[in-house]
Amino acid sequence: MAAPTRPSQTLVAELDERSRALFRQIVETYLETGEPVGSRFLAQRSHLALSPATIRNTMSDLEQMGLLLAPHTSAGRLPTQQGLRLFVDGLLEIGDLTQPEQADIERRLAGSGQDFEDVLTQATRLLSGLSRCAGLVLAPKSDQALKHIEFVPMGPGKALVVIVPESGAVENRIIEVPLGLPPSALVEAGNFLNARLRGHTLDEAREDILAEVTAQRAELDALAAKVVAAGLATWSGASTGHAGERESQLIVRGQAHLLEDVTAEADLERIRLLFEDLESKNDVVRLLDLAKDGEGVHIFIGAETNLFSLSGSSLIAAPYLNARGKVVGVLGIIGPTRLNYARVIPMVDYTAKVVGRLLR
Repeated sequence: MAAPTRPSQTLVAELDERSRALFRQIVETYLETGEPVGSRFLAQRSHLALSPATIRNTMSDLEQMGLLLAPHTSAGRLPTQQGLRLFVDGLLEIGDLTQPEQADIERRLAGSGQDFEDVLTQATRLLSGLSRCAGLVLAPKSDQALKHIEFVPMGPGKALVVIVPESGAVENRIIEVPLGLPPSALVEAGNFLNARLRGHTLDEAREDILAEVTAQRAELDALAAKVVAAGLATWSGASTGHAGERESQLIVRGQAHLLEDVTAEADLERIRLLFEDLESKNDVVRLLDLAKDGEGVHIFIGAETNLFSLSGSSLIAAPYLNARGKVVGVLGIIGPTRLNYARVIPMVDYTAKVVGRLLR
């Protein structure tokens, strides 16, 4: 029976130097070849001068800890999902990208121009090409400064919001408002917003105005304050979905790379399931939203998320910042759990930083 899942730090502390070295060798060999790793192979490749019997005993101990598994009775060992997590968290040595690699990323992204969507689209192509996986980006629909906003009553509990950004493209959205709200409150809310949001994005306006409402400095009555709070809370960065929920724009490039080097029927089935995962874009968006919390690279391996429980895939993602230093989106790659983590992690991290710098 598999060992219960425990934090990686605890398991790393339980490994002695020999076990740690052998486990690292097994995982690195598996990530390179995709094949089970046997004791005889390790005896030939390892620098620890251990016999195959000693290696088998150590591998058995690692299996009891839930870090390795044997796909067949007489086969070698593969890292489990928990083993991959321990390797990534505690044993993986991540180097920096070389200066030429950094320069190439900056050149290819800058060459796409300064248009917001062009930069993000190029970033997905870049990550896909470099990692040989599918590159993806989660982006807000727009980050434009606003020119005018107006609330129009639409019947009990509903109002139409007419939004005019400085680009001139008009956008209409429907929001819920308190029942019994008089039309005059909608007019007051529009006047209040127009006096403050011109030249600001929705996110900026939302922060500034909600701060005023919270501090009770807003020159609004209670009903108008509810309109402002409810309305702006609905505008947090992208288009409105079928049920009135906000949806973010998801850009995916390079799915064809996931079909390369497929040699077994099991691999084809995993790829089929992964494509189904990618088609469920709402779940992918929710997963990427998790990567917005905190700085740095976030790694999701296999069944750690419901999205990848069947296809056994990994997502490596990093947030990027706008000119105000706020997280506005996430980019990364999705592929099999057998990834070159040491190469992909710094690649995703650096690309996110370059995208953030270009968007400023």
